[in-house]
Amino acid sequence: MKEPEHKPVRVRYAPSPTGLQHIGGLRTALYNCLYARKLSGQFILRIEDTDQKRFVEGALENTLAFLRDFGLHYGEGPILLSDKDTENDSVGMLSSRYPGVYELGDKAPYIQSERLDLYQKYANELVAKGSAYHCFCTEERLTALRERQEGAKLAPRYDRECLKLPAAEVKERRSHGEPSVIRFKIPEQGKFTVTDILRGAIDADTDVIDDFVLMKSDGYPTYHLANIIDDHLMEITHVMRAVEWLPSLPKHILLYQAFGWEAPQFAHLSIILGKDGKKKLSKREGDVSVDSFVAAGYLREALLNFVALLGWNPGNGSTQEIFTLDELTKAFSLEHLNKAGAVFDRAKLDWMNHEYIVRKSDTEVLDLIKSGKFLDQKGWYAKAPESYKAETYLLKVLAIEKERLKTLAAFGEENQFLFVDPIEYPKEMLAWKGNAPEMTRAALEQALILAEGLTPIDWENRALLGEKFLAAAGEKRGDFLWPLRVALSGLERSPSPMDILWVLGRERSVARIRAALEKLI
Repeated sequence: MKEPEHKPVRVRYAPSPTGLQHIGGLRTALYNCLYARKLSGQFILRIEDTDQKRFVEGALENTLAFLRDFGLHYGEGPILLSDKDTENDSVGMLSSRYPGVYELGDKAPYIQSERLDLYQKYANELVAKGSAYHCFCTEERLTALRERQEGAKLAPRYDRECLKLPAAEVKERRSHGEPSVIRFKIPEQGKFTVTDILRGAIDADTDVIDDFVLMKSDGYPTYHLANIIDDHLMEITHVMRAVEWLPSLPKHILLYQAFGWEAPQFAHLSIILGKDGKKKLSKREGDVSVDSFVAAGYLREALLNFVALLGWNPGNGSTQEIFTLDELTKAFSLEHLNKAGAVFDRAKLDWMNHEYIVRKSDTEVLDLIKSGKFLDQKGWYAKAPESYKAETYLLKVLAIEKERLKTLAAFGEENQFLFVDPIEYPKEMLAWKGNAPEMTRAALEQALILAEGLTPIDWENRALLGEKFLAAAGEKRGDFLWPLRVALSGLERSPSPMDILWVLGRERSVARIRAALEKLI
């Protein structure tokens, strides 16, 4: 697709403050941000809060913090006042509706509920030119009409009852305060074509498009009107949005034509599917909000990388899967967006998150675990002695877990025995493959002698400690290492006994081996 030469690229992310940000919203925001960065354009945030029934308190602020924390920086739009740069963010205005929010940019306001006069103005223009009309039909009449049409097996649509009203009657009824909406009058032009970047030309027909509502009786616009006006006034060149808006594209193109405005280019992003590959990803498969993934211990950069590949690929036969934000910016293009649905594969996300974890230093990972307060949420950690919460000790635990750690929240979960004294387990677990108690006891006594004889330097050297205990195990490692593993962990599956020895240290290791021997008396 050839980019426009006469004006810079301007794209927008336009969420509604109706709850926490969905994982699909993260993808939409990312693609818009990448495209603007790739072409040195402008990424804009607009808040579409005209659906007052679905408005959720705090959702707007959550959206602003979410974009900031993911590093998806935009040059225009609402920001938290606490994030305002007093030197560089001078062009804009304080939000008149949301305390603590500043609207950055020369096209403010960027919050739709603060632009109601604009929508009314342009809706009135359409009425004046005969492209729209006032409708006084009650909900009861519209319901009865719909039921009659469904009974006659007709497609439900408005019957233009109010289009027949004389202008004088409309004026009089409005002057008396009778509630009304403004409907768009679908032109009788028949078949026409609209274009989507991913799907090409799409046939449409005005004969099957209803006279849809532009302005509601409460003075708020519908999405159809507000997004057209805002995209035009904010000079948006490309609209990337969810595929569920594709059926509305013909309506939007007709509105652009009615206003006499040039329409932007549209790309309707592929649906994100659940694990069955058939249905849209939904809450039935668990919480799919971005916050829930962060709270579950997924790194933000891993989430960005993962959602980038849900509906896009780098092309050119590339098999690269791990991308920094800069690498994504360089590789991103609209040509490589896919129209087929993308399956949300949690196993793939786990793998990718693990890759990001192991590429960080142990100190960086521990800092993320601490700042995310993942340990604070664990009852077993709260009960642990303070010495087991020391950074030096936690770094040892992380060192033996990191190669298998899928999320930050999983830290310590499978190895709670490292934070508890004493540990409990049945003595029968100590025997390797039915070995006699005498063999098990001999193995543990050998391990105890070795553990007590090592120097403090030996205990601090993870590799050396491992070598000494492996050498003691000889050829029949199971006979020696199995009872040692159980004695140290109380589990049949755990990190290697040598790693556990290194983490626990001499005193606790010796105590646990002695406790195991006592079980065999």
